[in-house]
Amino acid sequence: DEVEIVAAAQFAIDINPINSPPTGALAKLRMAPDKFAIAIMTTKYFGAGGVNLTVGFMETTSAALADKILLHMNAWGAFCNAKFTMTTGAANRAQVRISRGGGGYYSYLGSDVLRIPSNQQTMNLQGFSLNTPESEYKRVIRHETGHTLGCPHEHMRYEIVNRLDPKKTIAYFGQTQGWSPPEVQQQVLTPLATNSLLGIGTSPHAEEDSIMAYQLPGSITKDGRPIVGGVDITPDDGMYLGRAYPLAIVPPPPPVAGKLTVTLEVDASNK
Repeated sequence: DEVEIVAAAQFAIDINPINSPPTGALAKLRMAPDKFAIAIMTTKYFGAGGVNLTVGFMETTSAALADKILLHMNAWGAFCNAKFTMTTGAANRAQVRISRGGGGYYSYLGSDVLRIPSNQQTMNLQGFSLNTPESEYKRVIRHETGHTLGCPHEHMRYEIVNRLDPKKTIAYFGQTQGWSPPEVQQQVLTPLATNSLLGIGTSPHAEEDSIMAYQLPGSITKDGRPIVGGVDITPDDGMYLGRAYPLAIVPPPPPVAGKLTVTLEVDASNK
């Protein structure tokens, strides 16, 4: 409801002030912005100090499967200061709680993860098992982990949304996902506010192959060309979150006190 949306937005701003909508974005509203309007435009990134979250599983999960899922979640750590670690306690004590039950694939966005009741999952990976193809681990788990880190959908940038035929898009997602027209409007057809991109490390053009982009068929685009969608973290994806959560720079070791190294060069012509 609106009260929870406003509270979640204030929570996100308290965690990282950069989540607050910029003045320029607010100025575009046709009326004085109220708390709800501001909340809708608020992003959900964690602080610049990085992300270190515990992970638990809602269902009994083998160590091998848990390790494999965490391996793909931590693939983001090659690009940014983000780390996911298995909780040592009960699943409901973890900050990221994963279910493999019904409901498809999804994750709550960034700081919203920390506001979900402890008896509910924050990420859903329906049916994932050790038999799931490796390509799906890369495509799905890395995508949903991107949401956990605060990344919005790349296909919701205006450049891509503007290519979609609204009626065909609503019909397509109704048939394939069972989504209602309002859900399609919210999940696919509403362009991101500019501040959702943080203005850091993002290409000036939408990246159709971003791990955060859906694959969309040419049958629902105005020009008949498909949106290719992402299958793994791209360099641009990595650069984007690397700016949001910079990797620590390890300084060179200091010189050893009292030790002087001298390099001598001998001129062979003097021999």
